[in-house]
Amino acid sequence: MNQPPPLFIDQRKIDSDHLTLLSVFHFVAAGLSILGILFLFAHYSIFRTVISNPQMWQNQRQGPGPAEFVNIFSMLRWVYLVFGIWFLASGVLNVISGIFIRARTHRMFSAVVSALNCVHIPFGTALGVFTIIVLMRDSVREVYIS
Repeated sequence: MNQPPPLFIDQRKIDSDHLTLLSVFHFVAAGLSILGILFLFAHYSIFRTVISNPQMWQNQRQGPGPAEFVNIFSMLRWVYLVFGIWFLASGVLNVISGIFIRARTHRMFSAVVSALNCVHIPFGTALGVFTIIVLMRDSVREVYIS
């Protein structure tokens, strides 16, 4: 029985390809964060128009919307603000992490950002897990500038 010779695997090439893909995916995640901000803005605008516009409620049989809706909406503004700040911070951190991965610097910063990405289910979770797996390889640690 003749066995074929073992394949030569160049781990440096594989690591380089994985890091290039991860940097691109971090930029994509930043773009998705911008889309999240745009969605929040559109949702806020529509909700504010429906709740605070008395003309929307004139032709309804039940009369104008209850005042509780206005009170709830004033509390929900804080929720919109918190999520907007979260999406903005996530987008900025992903851009910085993508730049750092491309430059092969600040490995631990990218690892922390990838851990934060795990909150963004499902795409951020996949990106975060794969980034952590790649960044923790010994061969990748050697490539990074300390």
